[in-house]
Amino acid sequence: MGDQASDLESLERILGDASAEPTRLSYALIKFITNGFSEEIGGGGFAVVYLGILPSGKVAVKKLTIAHDFSDERFHDEVNCLMRAKHNNIVRFLGYCADTQGELMEHNGRNVMAEVRQRLLCFEYVPNGSLHRYLKERPHGNEWKTRYKLIKGVCQGLQYLHKERINHLDLKPENVLLDAHMEPRITDFGLSRSFDEGQSRIFTKSTAGTRGYIAPEIIDRGEISFKSDIFSLGIIIIKLLTGSANNDIDNVSGINQ
Repeated sequence: MGDQASDLESLERILGDASAEPTRLSYALIKFITNGFSEEIGGGGFAVVYLGILPSGKVAVKKLTIAHDFSDERFHDEVNCLMRAKHNNIVRFLGYCADTQGELMEHNGRNVMAEVRQRLLCFEYVPNGSLHRYLKERPHGNEWKTRYKLIKGVCQGLQYLHKERINHLDLKPENVLLDAHMEPRITDFGLSRSFDEGQSRIFTKSTAGTRGYIAPEIIDRGEISFKSDIFSLGIIIIKLLTGSANNDIDNVSGINQ
């Protein structure tokens, strides 16, 4: 219990100090602050996000889905990108958990010792939901000042990532959260890639991302560059200008056929 209290104190300190570095967190602590992962507040195909409660405030805990093709290299890449991404328009990363334990399980009528892996990420809690929710719930009216602020903030966040040689590769309204002051914060670096200095593009055989936001050159040639994020940014800007929350991007942009 002493170790957990010490871990909790460490996380509290990081939450209260914007200059503090993210840290490794124990699985026991994360399970404690989420009350056994009792309140789900978001998620997607590869993770579920839970609310965490600390004495001094709230956090968001992203619990990754450990599928048969899940690799620790991918988890390491995401943590590496998050460690480097420190900007007002990027969701603040507080810590990570990489826990593997043996657990007795029944298999084909026998008890066997199986490895149970837990991979989790802890972030600041951003209270106003996603840009996607904003587009769905707000009528398209006299909100141009807010929409301009949102476009500017996403652009600033993406410019910072590219200066840090980070390609986001899954930029979409669901991955832009809005803080208490309606300042946009880019999140979800599960598909992100870090480029070495001087590297401008890479080629891949796997096409990951969200339909409508994936740049044509990735689909056609497997070519990833910083331009790939700019394509996604363009779709977000179109949505903000038209007030569309339609998931059928072809009907919105007409450019990703």
